[in-house]
Amino acid sequence: MRNLRIVVVNTIIDHADESDAVLQEQAERGKALRIGLLEAGYDIVASLPADLYLPERIAQLQPDMIIIDAESDARDVLEHIVIATRDERRPIVMFTEDDDTSSMEAAMEAGVTAYIVAGLQAERIKPVLDVALARFRQEQKLRAELSDTKHKLAERKVIERAKGLLMARHKLSEDEAYQKLRSMAMNKNLKLSEIAQRLLDVEDLLG
Repeated sequence: MRNLRIVVVNTIIDHADESDAVLQEQAERGKALRIGLLEAGYDIVASLPADLYLPERIAQLQPDMIIIDAESDARDVLEHIVIATRDERRPIVMFTEDDDTSSMEAAMEAGVTAYIVAGLQAERIKPVLDVALARFRQEQKLRAELSDTKHKLAERKVIERAKGLLMARHKLSEDEAYQKLRSMAMNKNLKLSEIAQRLLDVEDLLG
């Protein structure tokens, strides 16, 4: 399997003023994260600022995973990330020093897969990302199953409505209406739900 292509989103300043101890510490955090990722064998395709252009850049780069390096509250960053991954979901891991419960809840609601507080040690990075990726894949599987269930339920409702229409119009029993639908679908080489929807569409047009 190829290495994960990762985009790191920075909410801190890379080139901190050496006279500012806080900014310098933030810059060191970002450096440690990138070194840890490279040592673990990941492919960092870009390190991006958290600005208005972030969604467009992520769409262009098509990374496998997004990592957010956030010193503290990063809600503005999350808004950009949500926009960037709205149509194509990706695992998102946030490394932060912010252990505030409300910040964590906001991040998870926004779509963050893993929220890691004080977890920038190089030896922790790979297992954290492995777990995040496994969790993301499980969530995607559940989403797909839920979507499939909803789709099948919607199809069943359409078929039931079409059966009811045939029963009323042609004085058929439920089984006869179903067999008629099935025959029509086979003749048109369509799914049962598709022929049922066509019947309902025609009925709507004719009033």
